[in-house]
Amino acid sequence: MPNRPCAIIDLAALKHNFSVVKQATPYAKIMAVIKANGYGHGMLAVASALSDADGFAVARLEEAITLRNAGYSKPIAVFTGFTSTEELNTFAIYDLDAVIHSEYQVGLLDEVLLPKPISIWLKINTGMNRLGVEPSEVQRINDRLTLCGMIRQPIKLMTHLACADDMRSLHTEQQIELFDASVVGLSGEQSIANSAGLLGWQYAQRHWVRPGIMLYGGSPFCEQSALELGLKPVMTLNSQVIALRTIKKGDYVGYGASWVADKSCLIATIGIGYGDGYPRHAAIGTPVRINGQTAYLVGRVSMDSINVDVSECRGINVGDQAVLWGSDLAIDEVADKSGTISYDLMCGVTERVKKITKPITYDE
Repeated sequence: MPNRPCAIIDLAALKHNFSVVKQATPYAKIMAVIKANGYGHGMLAVASALSDADGFAVARLEEAITLRNAGYSKPIAVFTGFTSTEELNTFAIYDLDAVIHSEYQVGLLDEVLLPKPISIWLKINTGMNRLGVEPSEVQRINDRLTLCGMIRQPIKLMTHLACADDMRSLHTEQQIELFDASVVGLSGEQSIANSAGLLGWQYAQRHWVRPGIMLYGGSPFCEQSALELGLKPVMTLNSQVIALRTIKKGDYVGYGASWVADKSCLIATIGIGYGDGYPRHAAIGTPVRINGQTAYLVGRVSMDSINVDVSECRGINVGDQAVLWGSDLAIDEVADKSGTISYDLMCGVTERVKKITKPITYDE
């Protein structure tokens, strides 16, 4: 299938990015976030490459079960926790860490008899206002959980940073201060820092850090590139030139005639579109790399193809490989041109795209 797009997953780059985390956090344990199928990279392949992590984090119970069934024995935290006694029993059976973010969950713990105690993280809402108990309730809820025979003690403590991608924001420092005030006197291990938090606020690293996007080669900051942070792209999305067409001044390209040529130019059609996960709202002028040269998107993204102006490129032929993001083009640049973030692009690659995982060679 020569026209089928493919995503090359470079596990050596993943291990390199993990080493960047390790260097930045020499005293903290690392909980590698591999939810959403390893941010679209393949959860089991990612878990295998991150064998040096101290634990893993996922969003949903099914993801954690998949990891356990694949033989992974490290601690696995499930960010959304549980909503029923049936799920609680599953946490105990698979020895998973549950995140407690509401008093409703505490009530479920009070009424269930588990086959063995479970480990929990008490999540505190310090400003994200998504999941978490209120700071004023932490001590009372912690006391209640301490009396629960179904929980391993001491209870671990966490929060999530809302604005750590912006180093100029005062919100992160305010969240950390609120977290610290709410856990005074509690002895459990703590976790605050995501990718941006662990790089930008060293004093937020605590016992555990939770890197996500930086492991996959995306920058966690608004104004600092992955390259500047020493990160390597793990996913490279490729396709091929499937047609070339010379158009004249005044001709339009694509649906809605949204782009009109202001001179004669050569247009290359590439076999990838929003049906494959390429962003439908990528702006005119979004870069694409072909044969080491930069071409720019013209017209609207279609389900199965995009068009780029290759008039300024040399030696472009049908069958040439095009890089949509990755090894030769920063995913953050494409995301910015598409009005989104790199997380969205990584997770949005569809099943139509063949994934090829590069094994880690001995010298890597």
